[in-house]
Amino acid sequence: MPGNLTFADLKKKAKAGEIDTVLACIVDMQGRLMGKRFTAGHFVESAWEESHCCNYLLATDLDMATPEGYASTSWHAGYGDYMMKPDLDTLRLVPWLEGTAMVLCDVRDHHDHGDIEHSPRAVLKRQIARAEKMGLTPMMATELEFFLFKGGYNELREQGYRKLEPYSAYNIDYHMLGTMKEEHVMRPIRNHLVAAGVPVENTKGEAEAGQEELNIRYAEALDCADNHTIAKQAVKEIAWQQGVSASFLSKYKAGKVGSAAHVHVSLWKDGSPAFYDKDGDHGMSPLMRQFCAGMIKYAADITWFLAPYINSYKRFAKGTFAPTKIAWSVDNRTAGFRLCGEGSKGVRMECRIPGSDVNPYLAEAALLAAGLKGIEEGLELAPPVEGDIYDDATVPEIPRSLGAATERMRASAMLREAFGDWTIDHYCRTAEVEQETFDAAVTDWEIARGFEKA
Repeated sequence: MPGNLTFADLKKKAKAGEIDTVLACIVDMQGRLMGKRFTAGHFVESAWEESHCCNYLLATDLDMATPEGYASTSWHAGYGDYMMKPDLDTLRLVPWLEGTAMVLCDVRDHHDHGDIEHSPRAVLKRQIARAEKMGLTPMMATELEFFLFKGGYNELREQGYRKLEPYSAYNIDYHMLGTMKEEHVMRPIRNHLVAAGVPVENTKGEAEAGQEELNIRYAEALDCADNHTIAKQAVKEIAWQQGVSASFLSKYKAGKVGSAAHVHVSLWKDGSPAFYDKDGDHGMSPLMRQFCAGMIKYAADITWFLAPYINSYKRFAKGTFAPTKIAWSVDNRTAGFRLCGEGSKGVRMECRIPGSDVNPYLAEAALLAAGLKGIEEGLELAPPVEGDIYDDATVPEIPRSLGAATERMRASAMLREAFGDWTIDHYCRTAEVEQETFDAAVTDWEIARGFEKA
């Protein structure tokens, strides 16, 4: 489900003074919205066709630094411009901001107007096109888990994030009383997103004090990623407006459950679920079995796209509902892949590896690349694993560090074929920057451990 505002309606509302600001946003490598706030009059006059942004936005880190080593741009190359090309199908109201609309933009080359190969939306679009050539439509849904903390972002930053107090005092998983206390934050999140054209189904408490989950209806893959990204932005902004903080950090504290962004994957053909076969085991079609076999075979190769930061790997811990092993199961939350909707037309595979810090465009693209390769190779799906998969020594592990995942990505012939050498080399450099930045840091743990004793 794309945006809910036509360009003609935007022009009318701008002329009437109902909308005075248009947010034109690209998606950066970290999955964040970057862009410009246009006056509505200027946007409808000319910026709706194109605008421009510095090309460092797709060669930076979480801190917006300008690290060396990218082929796409550098100080030597002068940090030129990319074109921001509004996708008017994504135009929508932003109900939590007064008089504001938003549009997502594709990132194009300033000269030939072609897509920038490594831009997240373009990466996903290429894999969708690959599926479409096979007569298939990827359908996906993501779950957004996050923590609410007392105090605003500025206050917590000034405290060095050392006094983080979850908004709820106890585990509120499915807890109606506990989640009622947070309705002044969660209710506007749900309602504003629906009014913005994001088809929210529900919110609920998750499995830790202060943890929330936002569920959005499944959609075609690009719409799913757009919905995820807009929802994440909305959660942070609405939390800010309510004087609290929302964090999508994958693991905020040792001993606490981490936050996930599970991805539900299916393929449709001619408007019907192609994963469903009423006569197949568990209702799975041969096509689904091949696709899922591909995701599992190449899960280690694509792990960086599901877990892009040092912190991401702290979440993979036994007994926390986060997976540690690469296997599939039937409705078993200890596996990296969980079959949902067994025996029904809604049968699908849930990938439980991604954390809440994931870029949904890159995660979806990687899962599609792996699954489509499984179809091309005609892979056989192994039987599901049963029981407590955490303790099953016969099942391979998810790469347990950023470095290990980076090397699997770098060496993956499947990913290089699907994404291209340029894109893989670009994101390998992104992973290296994260590792180099962490390696140069002196952590509180090191000081506390060795200040006196070393």
